[in-house]
Amino acid sequence: MKNIKMKSARAEADLSQEKLANMVGVTRQTINFIETGNYNPSLKLCTAICKALNKTLNDLFWEE
Repeated sequence: MKNIKMKSARAEADLSQEKLANMVGVTRQTINFIETGNYNPSLKLCTAICKALNKTLNDLFWEE
């Protein structure tokens, strides 16, 4: 399942995939895979992304 919420939050923060990847210590490809639904990130990575984007786990990763 695509992570549209994460992609939107990244765009709102005016961050490229590369910039967000550098902030959380992964590759740009990892960010792309998460956004396209091809990778299930660890809880540690999810929390790092949330902190970088100033969002909660529910904001970005909770399925409705």
